[in-house]
Amino acid sequence: MLETSARLLRLLSLLQAHREWSGAQLADRLGVTPRTVRRDVDRLRELGYPVNASPGTGGGYQLGAGAELPPLLLDDDEAVAVAVGLRTAAGQGIEGIGETSVRALAKLEQVLPNRLRRRVSALNAFTVPLLRGPQPSAVDPNLLTELAHLCRDAERLRFEYRDHEGASTRRSVEPHRLVCTERRWYLVAWDLDRDDWRTFRVDRITPKPPHGPRFTPRRPPADDLAAYVSQGISTRAYAAQAVVRLLVPLEEAAAQISPSAGTLEPDGPDSCLLRTGAASLDVMVIHVMLLGFEFEVLEPAELTEAIRTARDRLSRALARSPRARDDADRTPGTRTGSGAAR
Repeated sequence: MLETSARLLRLLSLLQAHREWSGAQLADRLGVTPRTVRRDVDRLRELGYPVNASPGTGGGYQLGAGAELPPLLLDDDEAVAVAVGLRTAAGQGIEGIGETSVRALAKLEQVLPNRLRRRVSALNAFTVPLLRGPQPSAVDPNLLTELAHLCRDAERLRFEYRDHEGASTRRSVEPHRLVCTERRWYLVAWDLDRDDWRTFRVDRITPKPPHGPRFTPRRPPADDLAAYVSQGISTRAYAAQAVVRLLVPLEEAAAQISPSAGTLEPDGPDSCLLRTGAASLDVMVIHVMLLGFEFEVLEPAELTEAIRTARDRLSRALARSPRARDDADRTPGTRTGSGAAR
């Protein structure tokens, strides 16, 4: 009995993780026969889980939305509270839980009855969050869950995309993963027209359904997609790029430098490497200086020259300031306004 219960939980997890499975696929994942899969599906139905089955060679099993919320999960009030909380976390980009919130919300909304969906929608439509400080560009949680479903089900996405200058283009991609920073959401996808991986800001995406067909997922552009996106938005997107050694421990630098400002790498116990980008070397000088850390330029050599030029310009500006002239006048051995030092 214990083995059967564990298998039922595993079967339920598989049905929640993918939109549709064939009987053979489930049998292979569970290590049982297709007949056992059919019996386990019947047991889930007896427990109240709406498992739909479509016949034929292209058919399979799918977890759907039933008339009642399936038992052993949440009651109505709990389901509404969780859905609203997940939508808030996903839409506001709360650090550390945003991406997880979208995945959980996608699972919950898959089985949420219509009456509860209306309650969730009403609460979100008529609730205004009181948030402090500058906020990231608003992203509709419905868009996030739509993109999460397309990534999960490996379905092509068609959308209109606005670049940073406001120009719009039509794109057709194979969506792979959603990645969130503390400020924004990004979609990593294979661009079919450009035959390469691209990173898209979600707040600039306007879906243009119908979507599909399905595709076989490709090998991702990097094992660490968070680092891949961070490098793309902080370094590769800019004309000027640099590598700087910061003379502080990695943990201290990471507490101040966000993923959108650069990527950090360990470089011994008391230093770390920063890879970053800027519109120009002059802007890069300001960017690095404002970090507030002692540093050493590793590359490019032109950045060192830009720093030297900025130093000379600042020195001349200080020399021309009234305070600097007053200090010079007070220095022994220089002339003053009423006479000469003897």
